[in-house]
Amino acid sequence: MFTLLIDFGTPAYDEVVKLRDDILRKPLGLAFTPEYLAAEHDMFHLACYTDKHELIGCLILAPQENNDIKMRQVAVHEDCQGKGIGQFMVADSERIAKEKGFTKMTLHARDTAVPFYLKLKYKKKGRAFKEVGIKHYKMEKEL
Repeated sequence: MFTLLIDFGTPAYDEVVKLRDDILRKPLGLAFTPEYLAAEHDMFHLACYTDKHELIGCLILAPQENNDIKMRQVAVHEDCQGKGIGQFMVADSERIAKEKGFTKMTLHARDTAVPFYLKLKYKKKGRAFKEVGIKHYKMEKEL
């Protein structure tokens, strides 16, 4: 398994969008709009592949103010969940963020994902809030 930073608007990006749509959007009855996707042009897109070059996971890193970077849209293929792929991608995204000079990773975790991020040393900040109709928590970690 390995990760790659992929470029916005490429066939690899389109494949990642399909995975995100299948895992994160369709189950909620949501769809990406062209405007939503266009706003991702200046973000870092991380794709995780098997040794046979099959896409199995992805996430986005969105630069914020004050050397913070926000992890978004973390998705792992349904057949591959629970096999350490998410942990692998998060660790790689933290390494990449540090290399690019960011000092804090932030994210909005779905309620069901909070234990996963707590194990990776992220801390909950504030109260629960609704995002895309689901309870989320803001979480962060110093890099």
